[in-house]
Amino acid sequence: MEITADFDAIGLLCPLPVLKARKRLSQMAPGEVLRIRADDPAAVIDVPHFCAESGHELVSASDDGTVQTYLVRRR
Repeated sequence: MEITADFDAIGLLCPLPVLKARKRLSQMAPGEVLRIRADDPAAVIDVPHFCAESGHELVSASDDGTVQTYLVRRR
């Protein structure tokens, strides 16, 4: 899978990771993939919820203990 854009949300607290990801996704073409890296504990809930509500596809979510990585396909 080709990752089209990266968004580093490390250090940002809720709701900024999702708000800034929304803005970034709005500038992308449908089908493109955004990689989001976040360390806010609320992102585990916020990013999947955002995808479900906005219609974007949460392709994957992983956690290395301190940083979560999400791949989101724009719809």
